[in-house]
Amino acid sequence: MKNIAALALISSIALVSCKKETAKITKVDPKTGKTVTVEVPADSVAKVAENPAIKDSAGVIKQTFKLEKGKTYPLTTYQRDVKTMTDPQGKSITATSESTDEMNFVVNDIKGNVYEMTLNLVAKRNSQSAQGKTVVVDTKLALPKEDDLKMIWNVNKALTGNKLAMKMDTKGNVISITGFDAVYTKVSNAVGTLIKDANQKASVVASLKESFNEKVLKDQFHKNLMIIPKKGVKIGEKWSTSENADASGAVKVTSNYVMKSLGNGTAEIAVTGGIPKKTEKKAQGPITHSLSSELVQNGTIKFDESTGWITNQNINVKTTQIETISDGKQSQSMKSVSNSSVMVNPSAK
Repeated sequence: MKNIAALALISSIALVSCKKETAKITKVDPKTGKTVTVEVPADSVAKVAENPAIKDSAGVIKQTFKLEKGKTYPLTTYQRDVKTMTDPQGKSITATSESTDEMNFVVNDIKGNVYEMTLNLVAKRNSQSAQGKTVVVDTKLALPKEDDLKMIWNVNKALTGNKLAMKMDTKGNVISITGFDAVYTKVSNAVGTLIKDANQKASVVASLKESFNEKVLKDQFHKNLMIIPKKGVKIGEKWSTSENADASGAVKVTSNYVMKSLGNGTAEIAVTGGIPKKTEKKAQGPITHSLSSELVQNGTIKFDESTGWITNQNINVKTTQIETISDGKQSQSMKSVSNSSVMVNPSAK
């Protein structure tokens, strides 16, 4: 009996010593949609700063930034579009395009609640594939042989390798971005090797200034870095934003967000929405022309709990457009379907 009791005691001690520590994570149950707290092994939980940038205070989650001096923070954007066109006879043509913009941010100094950073424009890549042929323009590769691609490569090459100075506060507000004039000069010089006409050269630089300036980059960084509303949100809470899908502002893209989870070093947000299906019809005599379009998006965005920086975005977007011409007796339709993947820091998926 003593041996049995001793063995039972040893077994009990072994069970206690082998019991793993656990940690609690709050998230939305995908089946019920309700907020739940679950226990997971402590060694599976990422180490989080004692006072994280994204934290739950009295049930409300707010986002700030807690970056470190001397550290580099990546922001690579990637988009892949697969577009299929189907003619009235049912014949289809598929084309694929990809674009990558690689950049990063180095924190040089922290003064009060303001980060003084260097924005490094590292590389750009574009590719298009259709009917068995692929063309690539990559600043990490040599100048393409095709004349029509040389201009794109020269502009992209002149854009990369540059540094901009940026100031951002701990709440994610971009105060300033400077250094554009040196980039414009570099691009102008690069274009000058291919274009001798002064007006054409000026037109290329003017176009660049419209798409690459302080306001455009501020808007881009705000959309990428600041998703959680300033007032804060609860786990499971929903909110929405909308932006113009065309120049007139008549069509808007709606993005619906849900605070999915916070814990294990990550704040995760689910994204849905798009543009509801819309059909426009115009009649001229017996001929009716109709155009229907729809955009649907869904995916996730993840932020680092400790620093507040975006670690990954992966959103799928499907756009469908059908154009139909009918005389009342017969009709013909052209269909276009585009499936896109819009990512930030894709290597962190």
